Amino acid sequence: MRGKRTAIQPVWHWLQTAGQAVLRACEGPGRERDIVVQALKAALAAWVAWAVAGWWLKAPVAFVAPWVAVVLVESTVYRSIAHGLQQLAAIATGTVVATAAALLLHSAMTAMALVLPTVVLLGHWQRLGSQGIYAATGALFVLTNGQVTVATSAARIAEAVFGALVGIIVNALIRPPVYLRDSRAALQDAAGEAHDILEAVADGMAEDRWDADEAATWHERALRLERLVDQARSAIGWSRESMRVNLRRSRAHSVPGKDYDDAVVVLDYAAVHTAGVTRAVLEAASEDRPVARPGPSAARRYADFLHRTAQALQLYCQSRFGSRDDHELREAVRTLRDTHEELRRHLSRSVPDDPGQVATYGTLLTQARRLVDQLVATEP
Repeated sequence: MRGKRTAIQPVWHWLQTAGQAVLRACEGPGRERDIVVQALKAALAAWVAWAVAGWWLKAPVAFVAPWVAVVLVESTVYRSIAHGLQQLAAIATGTVVATAAALLLHSAMTAMALVLPTVVLLGHWQRLGSQGIYAATGALFVLTNGQVTVATSAARIAEAVFGALVGIIVNALIRPPVYLRDSRAALQDAAGEAHDILEAVADGMAEDRWDADEAATWHERALRLERLVDQARSAIGWSRESMRVNLRRSRAHSVPGKDYDDAVVVLDYAAVHTAGVTRAVLEAASEDRPVARPGPSAARRYADFLHRTAQALQLYCQSRFGSRDDHELREAVRTLRDTHEELRRHLSRSVPDDPGQVATYGTLLTQARRLVDQLVATEP
């Protein structure tokens, strides 16, 4: 009975995840709804291509048209066009090479032995990008589909062109994808996580309840923060690409500007130095590697600094992509700068004779200064 329950749990978890995704798609705009729309558009493109090529025109190799159409409903319109041209070039290359070899050698098996290595190598040509594999696919369609004729191969290329046009047109005209919302959400997620990590560390230091396990958790979260920043950087790239040759582009959907790049830089610095802070705290809290732990007074002052830093990061993101104005951010940055100066003076007066504590204080103060420098540099 326990074995059955264990086997069912992954399926049940998958069903719950799928159900939640469906609910989010129904509730409002978001990634899940975008995926559903793209899936429906791909199905529509394939249906239109087959209806014309297979049902109406009764083309000899009509399946090529819906096959190409469905794979060219890409994540952006620009990518549909770029990949469409590359895919057509690859299919045409494989088709022409395979047709010529089969007609000259009069043997599909012999032609396959010679053609496939050639087209696979051609598929690695940089200009074909990720679509190079379709050179081998095009060659296989020729060599495994009965008698090889020039007319059939020409029809296959023509149907690939038609399918590509259908896929590109459907993707461009029917709710072309725009990822500006994803960029903003990714930046806000990274800023929110940085804020939460700094607040957690600050609360632990202020209450003197940070042990090795809790400090290790903070450090792991700080390391994951760098991945969130990388995801935000990638999302900005997707947003900019989705604006190219996009009919939905308008003033409401403008290309992410310098504010987005600046935010990534700020969050990148915050991620690096937050990891530095949590590493120093982890080493100080570790039992098997005893590094001097800051005294209660110094820990409380450092906690206050981290609280101020978390607030400044949150206000920075809200002023750039939310409803907050720059006045609150300016005040937060000035307060943070003053708090850092007070922390520096206090730690300078409190440095003990123990070299271990000197190293701990120095590391914490260095990371604090770097965080302040970056946030002060962004002051409006």
